[in-house]
Amino acid sequence: MTAVVTATHLSKRYRHSVALDDVSFTIEPGRIVGLIGPNGAGKTTALKAILGLTTFDGELSVLGLDPRRQRGKLMEQVCFIADVAVLPRWIRVREAVDFVAHVHPRFDRKKCEAFLARTKLKPEQRVKQMSKGMIVQLHLALVMAIDARLLVLDEPTLGLDILYRKQFYQNLLEDYFDENKTIIVTTHQVEEVEHILTDLMFIRDGKIVLDADMDAVGERFAEVLVDAPQADAARALKPLDERTVFGKSIFLFDGIDHAQLEALGEVRRPSVSDLFVATMKGTYA
Repeated sequence: MTAVVTATHLSKRYRHSVALDDVSFTIEPGRIVGLIGPNGAGKTTALKAILGLTTFDGELSVLGLDPRRQRGKLMEQVCFIADVAVLPRWIRVREAVDFVAHVHPRFDRKKCEAFLARTKLKPEQRVKQMSKGMIVQLHLALVMAIDARLLVLDEPTLGLDILYRKQFYQNLLEDYFDENKTIIVTTHQVEEVEHILTDLMFIRDGKIVLDADMDAVGERFAEVLVDAPQADAARALKPLDERTVFGKSIFLFDGIDHAQLEALGEVRRPSVSDLFVATMKGTYA
């Protein structure tokens, strides 16, 4: 099956900084990929390149198309939700639905209206009368009613309360995602998307420092809860990270056989957020 995104030696330089530094990666269809990194790491630049919103060096194929030269055709099969859902404040719900129905050939009005029926949004309600959570619901209804092959989410739930955030991802899985669609999501709230991800990409200083599916992440990385007498033995194995919680040392290892680690203490799978912190150590210094 043809890859949804293939990037080869992708680079983007601004006058005083490097946003993407010779990056290569592949995203297969039917995956939910978390692109995670600190501010300024290159996440948004990578998404802009995929969406054809910026120039770049190297080669990039998205759904078999070159986003630099074939953006119009590409946008028929791609949807995008940014951290700020940009909708005119004067527009009414029914007007937004009418607009998308007229401009996008793959829009399903009945699907959109069915989604809106499960919200508190009313057809005559204007955007300026909505909370941020309601605006995101409207934006999501419009996007999920488009039969797109690729959905790009850039901090889609930023500023929303926990109920809206949970509802957002639940709706995404139940009403949108299937094996024919691919989702790329960036977020700083990694603990909230961890359970839906099939693949994980960490980006730091314009470089991909981790690119693996979630099963491989679980096999490669391990946390061990170690009592004080075993701490020196754990340090001898050169852990990726060490932290202390309630007087116990927790070590994070990369590529060490789990059977060997079991002799040191309780072995468990690290959370994506703990793995991220360990991998990015020094980035915020």
